[in-house]
Amino acid sequence: MLKKEFEKAFSLLKNNSPLVHHITNYVTAHICADITLAIGASPVMADAIEEVEEMVGMSSSLVINIGTLNERTVKSMIKAGQKANKCGVPVILDPVGAGATTFRYETTKKLIEKIDFTIIKGNLSEIKTIGGLSTKSRGVDSIDMDSNSHNIGKELAKKLNCVIAITGQEDIISDGETTLVLKNGTSLLGSITGTGCMSASLIGSFLGTGISPLASASLAILTMCISAEMAAKRLSKDCGSKSFKTYLIDGIYNMDYDSISKEMNVEYV
Repeated sequence: MLKKEFEKAFSLLKNNSPLVHHITNYVTAHICADITLAIGASPVMADAIEEVEEMVGMSSSLVINIGTLNERTVKSMIKAGQKANKCGVPVILDPVGAGATTFRYETTKKLIEKIDFTIIKGNLSEIKTIGGLSTKSRGVDSIDMDSNSHNIGKELAKKLNCVIAITGQEDIISDGETTLVLKNGTSLLGSITGTGCMSASLIGSFLGTGISPLASASLAILTMCISAEMAAKRLSKDCGSKSFKTYLIDGIYNMDYDSISKEMNVEYV
């Protein structure tokens, strides 16, 4: 069933180019815009409180990323998210470093209280923080390991009535009923900045086509991980992280349903 949605999504992206509204962090805004364009959607980065309601009203999805927080953007996030809820625009939360500081923790808690999120994507430390579980992190990076990740994702998805996507060595996607383990990827994804942010942009792009949240999160992360595998294969001995980043974007630009169907390594649990 998900494969049918995957195939439909690529066709809809080419025909409709959904507008993905980002309120994101300034470290990765440029690459997130590039990735959104590469997959076939249209990015807009707008965080001024004076325009976020108008912008989200014309968008197909909203991505909220807390990577570089300040009080001004938090207000814009809440205003945009609540407007999106009223308009039926799906909202993605990327709770970058949610447990790293009190400000990030309190902001994440406030956003979840005030906005109905369609998908929450984060590493294991971020997701455990949201779920009220003890966790280990270093800055915005997770150093957590947990063999029970799929149950953590499943239970939090039920609690928050949304899809939970946990990124890591293996990626977990759950809507509380169906839970998938995605086994594609390469450790080289950790050699460049912003792959998690890029994944959120891909989720917003696929979600903007109208396919289900479970399919959107799964397809976005598969697209990222399979493109990374293809990029890694293109590297020569003289190449480094810059070449990998370039090849990764190329892979996303050229990604299609046939490649996903052929390369995907997915287990239902």
